[in-house]
Amino acid sequence: MNSRPFTQLGQFVHYATQHFDLPLLAGGWTDSRPQPEIPGRAVGLSLVLGEVVGSPSLLQLEQETKLPQWQRWVGYPGPISHDTFGYVAERLDPEPLRRAVRWINRKLKRGKAFEAGKVKGLLAVNLDANEQFCSDHRCCQDCLSREITCQNADGQEVKKTQYYHKQVYAQLSGPELSVILDFEPMRQGEEECAAALRLLRRMRQKYGPRFLDVVVVDSWYATGPFLKTVAEGLGWPVVTVLKQERYEVYQEAQALSRGQKPAQVVERDGRQVEIWDVRALRFSDSYTTPVRVVRARERWQQRVQQGLEWVTEAKEQNWLWGVAGDLDSAEGAVIRDLGHGRWKIENHAFGQLTQHWHLTHCAHHHPVAMAALLWIKILAFTLFHAFAILHGKLFRLGRATLQEVRQQIYRSLLCGPPVPLFSG
Repeated sequence: MNSRPFTQLGQFVHYATQHFDLPLLAGGWTDSRPQPEIPGRAVGLSLVLGEVVGSPSLLQLEQETKLPQWQRWVGYPGPISHDTFGYVAERLDPEPLRRAVRWINRKLKRGKAFEAGKVKGLLAVNLDANEQFCSDHRCCQDCLSREITCQNADGQEVKKTQYYHKQVYAQLSGPELSVILDFEPMRQGEEECAAALRLLRRMRQKYGPRFLDVVVVDSWYATGPFLKTVAEGLGWPVVTVLKQERYEVYQEAQALSRGQKPAQVVERDGRQVEIWDVRALRFSDSYTTPVRVVRARERWQQRVQQGLEWVTEAKEQNWLWGVAGDLDSAEGAVIRDLGHGRWKIENHAFGQLTQHWHLTHCAHHHPVAMAALLWIKILAFTLFHAFAILHGKLFRLGRATLQEVRQQIYRSLLCGPPVPLFSG
């Protein structure tokens, strides 16, 4: 391999090879073709590079594989058709892809890549569900279904069945680098909590109990069985949003903190935050272990436009977070920061994946292919962001956005010098 890769593509290849042995990982992505003409590694590396450069479909990916630079990078001297990509994706084993993502995340953690995302030494995993896409036509046996009401051509309301796929994701959120640790598809007729518990049980087994310190969830997960399983069965404390309409403990915490002086007053991002900390509250009949509730009132000044003028208005938000499990040593401000960190999964993971990584596009609607291609997307997403944020100078120095770095990698395919061949 050249000692000094000059192009962005060359730098990405060098980084993925030196730090994560990407060619070796790709060699372990097995498929069930009996006598393949095109090596599985070349197909897998093409799918990874297609995600990095933003190819929106397998048809577009077929065109990209005609590039000499592409063929040299993946180690196969010829184009690969979109039918081949779909055929191989249906026969890929998703488990080696899951292991590859897990291995990359472990190496990142050992390299202290997640230190900036810790809150007072606590590494939090955020859970949330995301709908990948929906359709009016069933395409596979794993499709979920629901009835929706819409208007027909005559303006009359009619009911129809809509099909979709939805997964629960586990993400580590940082100020810059955020990664997806794992995901679990939802099954027909079940709620998010059931898929989330399968996900967390597998993560505890595969990542280990000490990989993360706390689980942060939305109010949908704040049920007695979920808190009991995670906080007591799996041993991870849980921080959950509480909403007034769902919990009696919400009303009790409000009543006990009303008229009391805040335990803490801190400033966060220009907001004055008053914090009340109420402990030893009863959550529900299904979870009788005492819980802790942290209440936060946030105030700030915000400029808004009214007509042709800009005026400054006083803004206020009130939050309540429930805490199950052993987080007694964490101050109320830490619980508040952990709770607010959950929103990063919307901005850093789903937002990026939806806006720039075609998350809602189904490249090949087949149950095995969907899981395999989603894992490849997550793997490429993690590798690229680690490269651009931790290694690349352009983004760190503020001279290029993440999308501009991706465009530079693509331009390297079109006109850059030869990239070292992945031999194997």
